Amino acid sequence: MTNFQKLSMLLLRLGLGFLFFWAGWTKVINPKWSAAGYLAGAKTFKGLFAFFAGPGVLPVTNFLNEWGLTLVGVALILGISVRLASFFGIVLMALYYLPIFPPAHGWIDEHIIYSLILLMFMATGAGERYSLGKWFQTRLHPAWHKWVD
Repeated sequence: MTNFQKLSMLLLRLGLGFLFFWAGWTKVINPKWSAAGYLAGAKTFKGLFAFFAGPGVLPVTNFLNEWGLTLVGVALILGISVRLASFFGIVLMALYYLPIFPPAHGWIDEHIIYSLILLMFMATGAGERYSLGKWFQTRLHPAWHKWVD
């Protein structure tokens, strides 16, 4: 990979990382935020998303949403466990995409684009360059190395 490609990958990773971080952090600091409204508007898989919005499950759904976005963002920004964070980012994007399927403005929306970028991060080892991943990995027990790239 050329230096230009490495720098481009870094900028893309940082940009998407800040996007995820900000989307999550604004939910974390807003005590009135809830996924209930989004889930109630589901057009597909209504039963599944009604379950996620149920009174006993909604607090868990909100927590996982808030902190999932935030931590995926932190991992991308720092370059720690980028492959694992990218996988969970793709899961989140799928869970945001499915309730609104098909999107009003076409099948390809921001959730699909973000997922494709995250998939590229997984495929190219985007956490191996300009990151704290290797430093972090040296501080873990070797059994954990396969989970952090």
